[in-house]
Amino acid sequence: MTTRRWGALAATAAVALGLAACGSDAGNTGSGGDGGDSGGGSGLKVGIKFDQPGMGLKKGTEYSGMDVDVATYIAKELGTEAGDIQWVQAPSAQRETLISTGQVDIVVATYSITDARKEKVSFAGPYFVAGQDLLVRADDSSVTGPDALDGKKLCSVTGSTSAQNVKEDVPGVQLQEFATYSECLPALANGGVDALTTDDTILAGYASQEEYKGKFKVVGQPFSEERYGVGLKKGDTALCEKVNAAITKMVTDGAWQKAIDDNLGPAGYKPGAGNPPTPDACS
Repeated sequence: MTTRRWGALAATAAVALGLAACGSDAGNTGSGGDGGDSGGGSGLKVGIKFDQPGMGLKKGTEYSGMDVDVATYIAKELGTEAGDIQWVQAPSAQRETLISTGQVDIVVATYSITDARKEKVSFAGPYFVAGQDLLVRADDSSVTGPDALDGKKLCSVTGSTSAQNVKEDVPGVQLQEFATYSECLPALANGGVDALTTDDTILAGYASQEEYKGKFKVVGQPFSEERYGVGLKKGDTALCEKVNAAITKMVTDGAWQKAIDDNLGPAGYKPGAGNPPTPDACS
């Protein structure tokens, strides 16, 4: 991988990813809360997801995913070696609090940049532009985008706005509710549902798990824009500029693309429009 990987992508069938929505809520509370695991030393404290295959996943004492690779690269550019990173679980609802209270230095956790969040924290990046998309069976050519879902069964997680957004645009879609997205995968594999929707990166992460390789594909027609940024303390322009410089370097030296290929490539994932992004000016 781009940086020394913390662990191979877990082949886990039941990662409890109680997502509430795509993008802004992608990857809600994982198991455990927000306690940190020190990687040794007193280095940079980095908030990541612990329950998102392909993006941020903890298995035992090992960490893997694109966000982990991005964070590790940034940390090295800031002077912290991989072994000195302190990984902290950053559930969606707790990210701003973790930053503002100093429990983490940065958050790299499918963290969409929004105006509302910028009132509480600052962002470097974006380092990636994701979008809501569809996951379907690899041999299904009938679902080419949201418009093709009329009469189809779409996996919906209870409380998810992702599927509800599709329902508003395609009234004929049949929503099938499950407790978590990980429960949708067996149903999708056996034909119980025809598609699953949330951020394309998260879909690719699921499809890249060992047990599902070759079974699913991301349609590749994103219909929203989620600009993943690196969250940091509000007003810390100096740190923002350093992180932006690291992101730019990661793109130019090929490490950014390698992180995508290593973590999401097994699902045939290709970055959508806007990638690689140019970081916003710090303010």
